[in-house]
Amino acid sequence: MKDALEIITEDRNISDRAFTRDLNARGYKLSRYTAVEIKKEAVKFLVESGDAAGENNNKKENKIEVKENVTLKKNNMGKADDPFDCIIGHEDSLKLQINQAKAAILYPPNGLHTLLLGPSGVGKSYMAEVMYNFARTTKNFLPNAPFMVFNCADYADNPQLLLSQLFGHVKGAFTGAADGKKGMVELCNGGILFLDEIHRLPSEGQEILFYLIDRGKFRRLGETELTRESKLMIIAATTESPEGSLLLTFRRRIPMIIEIPSINDRSYRERFEIIKNFFLNESIRLGKDIFVARDVIKSFMVYDCPGNIGQLKSDIQVCCAKGFLQSTLNSVDKVKVSFKDVPDYVKEQVLSFNAKDKELEKYTCEDIIVSSKGIEILRKEQYNSVDKDNIYMFIEEKYKKLKNDGYSDRDINKIIGSQVEEELVRFASAVNLSSDNIQELVDIVGNEILSIIEDIFNLIKENIPEIQRKVICSLAIHLKSAYDRILNAHKIVNPNLHMVKKEYRREYSVSRKIAELIKNKLNINFPEDEVAFIAMYLKHFQHKNKLQISGRVGVIVLSHGRVASGMAEVANRLLGVKHAVGLEMELSDSPNIMLEKTIKLVKQVDEGKGCILLVDMGSLTTFGDIITAKTGIPTRVIGRVDTLMVLECVRRALLPEDTLDSIADEIDNKNYISSGINIDADNMTKAIITLCITGEGAAERVKEYIKNYLGETIKDIDIIPLGYMNGENVISTIERVSRNKEILAVVGTINPEIKDIPFISVENIVTGRALNALENLINKKNILKNRLAKVIPEEFIFPEENYKYKDELLDNMAKRLIEADCVEEGFLLSLYKREALGATYLKGGIAIPHGDSRFVTKPAIAVTKLATPINWDGVNNVDLIFMIALKEDSKDYFEQLYRVISSNEALLKIRSSKGRKEIMDILFENTLLTR
Repeated sequence: MKDALEIITEDRNISDRAFTRDLNARGYKLSRYTAVEIKKEAVKFLVESGDAAGENNNKKENKIEVKENVTLKKNNMGKADDPFDCIIGHEDSLKLQINQAKAAILYPPNGLHTLLLGPSGVGKSYMAEVMYNFARTTKNFLPNAPFMVFNCADYADNPQLLLSQLFGHVKGAFTGAADGKKGMVELCNGGILFLDEIHRLPSEGQEILFYLIDRGKFRRLGETELTRESKLMIIAATTESPEGSLLLTFRRRIPMIIEIPSINDRSYRERFEIIKNFFLNESIRLGKDIFVARDVIKSFMVYDCPGNIGQLKSDIQVCCAKGFLQSTLNSVDKVKVSFKDVPDYVKEQVLSFNAKDKELEKYTCEDIIVSSKGIEILRKEQYNSVDKDNIYMFIEEKYKKLKNDGYSDRDINKIIGSQVEEELVRFASAVNLSSDNIQELVDIVGNEILSIIEDIFNLIKENIPEIQRKVICSLAIHLKSAYDRILNAHKIVNPNLHMVKKEYRREYSVSRKIAELIKNKLNINFPEDEVAFIAMYLKHFQHKNKLQISGRVGVIVLSHGRVASGMAEVANRLLGVKHAVGLEMELSDSPNIMLEKTIKLVKQVDEGKGCILLVDMGSLTTFGDIITAKTGIPTRVIGRVDTLMVLECVRRALLPEDTLDSIADEIDNKNYISSGINIDADNMTKAIITLCITGEGAAERVKEYIKNYLGETIKDIDIIPLGYMNGENVISTIERVSRNKEILAVVGTINPEIKDIPFISVENIVTGRALNALENLINKKNILKNRLAKVIPEEFIFPEENYKYKDELLDNMAKRLIEADCVEEGFLLSLYKREALGATYLKGGIAIPHGDSRFVTKPAIAVTKLATPINWDGVNNVDLIFMIALKEDSKDYFEQLYRVISSNEALLKIRSSKGRKEIMDILFENTLLTR
């Protein structure tokens, strides 16, 4: 700060660029943006410390900010500095916006009136200030042109006073107006007036304002004859949609509209620069160096920041304040900001963030030190010394650090587990030796390991042909480290053990063979955790396999509103993948905009086998041919969509042998029940298939038996006899029949195992045990096999409960699942995140809240029947809640539950039931049907 003060004192009119240059000439390494922030602090310090002592009587009135900035200094070429260079992203994500801003300022004679759009915290006020600084370098504005800031929200509850502040008033205009007063419009003549939160300006004020914009004239409040003039440029800002908050006549008079993106739409590189500069500002403010752990950087890089740059700044200040407190209490000069200082809601998001992104890793792999001289990135010590135990040392140090920070073992395991592979690869790549020259390893690993490394590689090559030879070097060093640890009785812990055994099965099997080889050669036992480490090396050092190259059929869900992402997420979670992608169309989007968005997404999703588009609106059904023509990527469009369809589509798409057409044909020819919307199958003819091994003759006799027993019940039902021995493909025949008829059941001597068609054995029909079940099917009663009993124990059914609020209900239902050890603590948070996406309300007063399957330890479904309905989503009321806690392999339970909640008769029975036992009987109604 001392150097900054000296520079400002020598030249109070110094430009931002010259100030940056002079600071860097004194040994600093600062960006223009950072230097400008330092300059502001220095000027503020000088003003507060006495330079403005004579201005104490010039008090700011009524929150009106007047800025009479000094003239910008010219550079050596006689050209003014560009104030926009201080904005991060001026040549990237904000290039369009800055070009618009410059065009607005340069338009003669007094610039174009401009409206800045964007959510709170994106930097609209800062953009307006920079536009003013740029304006003073142009011919349209004088160097000392005034800049005034007015927040319409400050006077929103007092429209009269608001208009007085803007346009002034005459004596006696309203109670308390003892004297006349100039308004901001009058004071800002020849300059720029920035109106923040313009949507809070009443319609009367907007009308006066567009009169001013049209003619450059206005009247003070209370004036009736005298008309005044003011030539000014207006920059307005709003967080609301202009169409819904501003008069049409006013909007038409604002020719330039600039939309500023949220921080989540900015690149990782820009977000990293913003984070670094905020930490630098705090370092300057505190007068201390700040050590920032890479976990902290990652937290601020990935969390969803609803308050945008403004909130990011506040969150970073909170971190620094905590670190500063600790440094003060411990009398330490350097401020240390670690993960424990990050706000809890930021921690929760980063702990749930599992996506791998190479671009993100570039900015989150190192710690940094921030000082008044700039940013220093702390490169991690290369893991090239066996004496340091390499990856084991990383795990031990990380464990100790997190334990000291107060983390539970569960959270520590989650954090370390997500970083082990990254550190393992870092260690492997740090070894700079040629894998072809094995002798170079002797000095590091010794002869014992070297004597068997070639045998190990040959063993790997036999089982994993695509292994890269360069694995030898890294694996040899790692095995030496493991060998020494075991000899010294040091414990080996691999936090990714369970993941490796589940997902790297082939590599783990080969690793066990390697461990056996080492045991025979060196007489030492490698523990299971070490076997998993070796498997991780084998997984990393492979060429891409053919299965990955061949690809899968892509699945894209298109909808209005936030429905598509919700359905895609449910399907992905239930199947344990991230394959389905949702794309949501804003109501204001034209079909052309949606088409361009879809084309872009299809290009991203396609893996070589084309994409299925499941859409909820007729106008999108024509997209397929257009997209294929423009991109060359095969597509099929299905003009309806529901959760079960997405689920089945994703399941089929995961099978490498399935094709785009085979999946689309089957999905398109099936009837599904959408969320709360019953697809009417009543118009289709009903049918029962009788099927016998010996041929149609036996099947005919079964048909006659059913007709004689059920009589009038089946008068409108077609009974179709089929035989396995008649030379026809029974499965194909049944599927062909199902395209035109609703098949209620197959009755026969052998189960053809066709999905969604119940089977009843002939024996159970003849003995009479299944005739009632068949009659129920004909009458469209929803008969279920007793499978839900496995996931809905009696203690998870809560009849006649009383809740006033949704949050209270969710908390208590989740708490019961947690107490029963069915889910982990993180389930509740993931449940709330899922609720934020919407679409858990189903038509008919039903809700199906569900959390992330990775927090499920034992599949379960909790059922609550409310005595009085509660509001669920601000629009709909709910009285039946099914909280779903299922794993990835629990799809059958979900489908069966869906059959229950899609049956109006079953729901009516549940609502009229009196206790747990009665609800259980309805849910678990046992029949002799099989699937």
